[in-house]
Amino acid sequence: MRKTLRWLLSLTVLIGTVSTAGAATAAQPDAATATHVVTDESADIKDRLLAIPGMSLIEEKPYTGYRFFVLNYTQPVDHRHPSKGTFQQRITVLHKDTARPTVFYTGGYNVSTTPSRREPTQIVDGNQISMEYRYFTPSRPAPADWSKLDIWQAASDQHRIFKALKPVYDKKWVSTGGSKGGMTATYFERFYPRDMDGVVAYVAPNDVVNKEDSAYDRFFAKVGTKECRDRLNAVQREALVRRTALEKKYKDVAAAEGYTFNTIGSLDRAYEAVVLDYVWGFWQYSLLADCDTIPADAKNATDDEIWTSIDTISGFSFYTDQGLSPYTPYYYQAGTQLGAPTIVFPHIEKKYIRYGYQPPRNFVPRDIEMKFQPGVMRSVDSWVKHNANHMLFVYGQNDPWGAEPFRLGKGARDSYVFTAPGLNHGANVAGLVPDQKALATARILEWAGVATAAVQADPEKAKPLAKYDSKLDKRTVERQLRP
Repeated sequence: MRKTLRWLLSLTVLIGTVSTAGAATAAQPDAATATHVVTDESADIKDRLLAIPGMSLIEEKPYTGYRFFVLNYTQPVDHRHPSKGTFQQRITVLHKDTARPTVFYTGGYNVSTTPSRREPTQIVDGNQISMEYRYFTPSRPAPADWSKLDIWQAASDQHRIFKALKPVYDKKWVSTGGSKGGMTATYFERFYPRDMDGVVAYVAPNDVVNKEDSAYDRFFAKVGTKECRDRLNAVQREALVRRTALEKKYKDVAAAEGYTFNTIGSLDRAYEAVVLDYVWGFWQYSLLADCDTIPADAKNATDDEIWTSIDTISGFSFYTDQGLSPYTPYYYQAGTQLGAPTIVFPHIEKKYIRYGYQPPRNFVPRDIEMKFQPGVMRSVDSWVKHNANHMLFVYGQNDPWGAEPFRLGKGARDSYVFTAPGLNHGANVAGLVPDQKALATARILEWAGVATAAVQADPEKAKPLAKYDSKLDKRTVERQLRP
């Protein structure tokens, strides 16, 4: 699972042999807390938030029409044993009005401290709570017990934040997230299905059986056009054919930038990992029209042209110690619960590939113990198929991560899986075909409790309630190969 899982991409402990009800009980704030917040409705929103035990202010940033707070919230390191230590988890609150619905967003990684609005927040014209995923700095216990980084513990973080804020924001709640955040929203629903009124999960991978990844190979055999695939495959192959010359350039760059390779093991391993990410990275974050930027004649391209194309899409800095360090929590989860895809490269002779797609273990420092739990994703997948309720999954047609999507079974209710034609890892509701776009928008409005009678009667009338804001709604896609 590699940068392809990074560029971008937890039964006893099977994250959940603890029942949902039991977990909820352990995580709930005390009743006195809720009562205090509810009875103080006339107070300023900042005072109401800071009246919540364990909540502290980092800073408030102005934004027209909103209040934006960056906060710390005290969380147990282990929700099963809350007395065994705490850590400070960073969250943000984009406050509009307590009379509006609230969207609970997580990207599954660090939280942005710049005011922004996710698509469901714009659709329902609501408040937005955003959570930094546990163990991404600075939301990391010290010392870090990595065994407490799993999807049940993270879902319990969200549950506890929701319980703390629900007395303040007492209207409907919808959870959302993209990529690993979409996975996070799904896992939250699986363990605490009574918390949210709806779920909108974008481009969420679903690696049910970690050792069976043929869906990805089938995807790469058909995605885009043959001309585009041939261009990309040729550049990738050429970068391995010219390994000696381009690794010399890599060594020079590493020396100049102070890059080291202790975690992955060597510059040679890092070089191959970057090159093998290339085709995946292109389809994850580029469009078919961008094929014109790929060298058309790889064999006759200069070394600099091959290097630049690989570096632009994959990034030679990523597999350095400096590049991997911020994503240790992700690779730990990929190697213990989430799984990681492995693909083949039929266009490259075996003599040019020394390591292949390297496992997550290679991207995590060796002093952190890891053991894969194969039943975790199967449990989540089965739950979604049979129990999904008010859940919407959105995928991009040309996104490799959509090769193994979530699917719905007969037990699903008022739930949907839609695919945006021609789109990549940035797929959204706005990119769906018109009838699906209208239906998805109408269902989000209904789940949030703000659908008008006209929309309830005719989903074709559904539109976002808030106007587009070029700063608040701008989508800058993070360039890392991970979900």
